[in-house]
Amino acid sequence: MNGIEIIGTGSYLPELIVSNDDLSKIMDTNHEWICSRTGIKERRITKEENTSDLAAKAAIEAMKDANISAEDIDLMIVATTSPDYFVPSTACVVQSKIGVNNAVCFDISAACSGFIYTMEIAKNFMKSGRCKKALIIGAEVLSKILDWKDRSTCVLFGDGAGAAVLSCSDKEGILDIKLGAQGDKWSSLTCKTAFVENPYVEKKTLDKEMQGSLKIGMNGKDIFKFAVTTIVDSVKEALKNTGCSIEEIKYIVPHQANLRIIDFAAKKLEVDESKFYINLNKYGNTSGASVPIALDEMNKDGLLKKGDKIILVAFGGGLTWGYSLIQW
Repeated sequence: MNGIEIIGTGSYLPELIVSNDDLSKIMDTNHEWICSRTGIKERRITKEENTSDLAAKAAIEAMKDANISAEDIDLMIVATTSPDYFVPSTACVVQSKIGVNNAVCFDISAACSGFIYTMEIAKNFMKSGRCKKALIIGAEVLSKILDWKDRSTCVLFGDGAGAAVLSCSDKEGILDIKLGAQGDKWSSLTCKTAFVENPYVEKKTLDKEMQGSLKIGMNGKDIFKFAVTTIVDSVKEALKNTGCSIEEIKYIVPHQANLRIIDFAAKKLEVDESKFYINLNKYGNTSGASVPIALDEMNKDGLLKKGDKIILVAFGGGLTWGYSLIQW
């Protein structure tokens, strides 16, 4: 069995739906301003559940869809930028919640590209013979690291989790996959973890350090340019590497960040926007969770048939990017 395929998907969204009109009650904004600039109409926000809770519920759904037990999983990777703790990893907390006790567990940090990164890492583990079934998860509670007074960022994001089960197979489901990073643009999307504070830090240095924010900060123009280029270049490279035509691709599943990004990418690729699967209007930008949430939604809604080819493509802080051309 030299191939790897997705045998199950799952997702979980918090119950609380926060509309643009709801946000207008707590900040200077309105539905038209948000929707015209982003395409986002509402998002899910958690009230009590943390990242590991969302991840665990998505993982359970994915295992049910795959018709396997927790004991069958021998690798679990969680992609998140909003972990419960610095230590332990979110993956280890999830392990305790869902009982994947035979699994190697760890987190990765690649922002919105995280799920594609987990797929490539899991693929390499499986190709080497180290594991047979992997559970890969993208999970975020971004609401806890947002500046709720900054309407340029807080209106964009939402909370959620998505997961997939990969299995060794006689058939190859991952036809092409590639990751990349552009670290010289790291400052375009940031969120500090903690201030450098210890008995040996001079007060003037500490005062300067503490002027920074522990919330998400973003240069929207940089991200926009990077995102459009990433989607276009990734789709073209995936088609070239596999010999597929754009007509053979049933859906392009992009990271759900901004409808304008998808519009621009579609025009540059000269394809109809209907080729792109879009659900950001309902959930906003859920970072590393957005691609697996979309994948699960497509799967559960019967949009994917055996043999369909789709391209997953993501971009995010780092700056990072990744794509995968999958045969369902």
